[in-house]
Amino acid sequence: MKKQFILVFSLILLMLMNLPPAYATNNPRNIYEVKSGDYLWKIAKIYGTSVEDLKLINGLQSNLILVGQKLRVPVMYEVAPGDTLWKLSQAFNSTVQLIKTANRLTSDVIYVGQKIKIPPKQLTMQGKFILMTREEFKDWIFNHKFTRKVRKIQEHNTAQPAYKDFNGSNHFTLLKEMEKYHIQGMKWNEISQQLTTFPDGKVAVGRPFDTPPEGSFGLLNKSAMQKIEADALTIENLGYFDIGKDQMTEEQKKTIVMVNALLMLKYGLTPSIDTITYHHWWDINSGERVLDNSEGHAVKTCPGTGFFGGNSTTSAKTNFYPLVSQKMQEILASMP
Repeated sequence: MKKQFILVFSLILLMLMNLPPAYATNNPRNIYEVKSGDYLWKIAKIYGTSVEDLKLINGLQSNLILVGQKLRVPVMYEVAPGDTLWKLSQAFNSTVQLIKTANRLTSDVIYVGQKIKIPPKQLTMQGKFILMTREEFKDWIFNHKFTRKVRKIQEHNTAQPAYKDFNGSNHFTLLKEMEKYHIQGMKWNEISQQLTTFPDGKVAVGRPFDTPPEGSFGLLNKSAMQKIEADALTIENLGYFDIGKDQMTEEQKKTIVMVNALLMLKYGLTPSIDTITYHHWWDINSGERVLDNSEGHAVKTCPGTGFFGGNSTTSAKTNFYPLVSQKMQEILASMP
């Protein structure tokens, strides 16, 4: 009898220890870390959601997930004294309306001891394109895990499309037009850049981070191009930033600085001419890095003669890199 009791008690204890965190009382976080053997359907089943919702919540471009990657998930929460829907929405990356809808609440009133489901916000996506605010991108990049080694960030401006082509809501239309040109005009596999920043301060993910960019440098030397791009990540800043053309908005400036700072932190880099490189510093045909010695070479003004004070290495060191370094320190100071 004693042995049977011990066996039953052990089974109950084991069941409690393996109770899905989705149903744990007052789970302090709604982040799940991917473990060996996990896949999206399994995680979705545990947390009472769908694969599609998990992809939209976390900005996943495919069903592939990696061990150590962090996913935001819905959680069950027991209301504690002092809780309000607004406080809970802020704590769990949700919204008041999402919580009300998930729990069929007809008012904002909640009660101590009440158990409610808190679903995280979904990101704005169309196909593989993910459109985010600066803070959403910060969350996205720190939660994601990538396998490709990145050692340099390439800065570009689009020139076309320019500011006149942006109407404040056509982010995805412009991204698809750029991709169409890259595929049909340049004969590349998909959109060339991993990231695109916009005048309103939004940032979009396009080409997957683990796929090297295509065609940015060395257009007439494919082997040189592939070597240059192997450890690179490309940012296209929408706008024509040569002097006398588009005047960069303050919101886009903030986004460009923050995105570069986050990439430096993510990949363990320090801002320099080797880690944040301007398109202007490379011969677009041969792929040779010429820096400020562009005479006699095929070079573009990209990312613009008015890009944070200019497109020279001196301008980058004086005007741009210090802003990125300062933002890196601010981000680190704000992290728990």
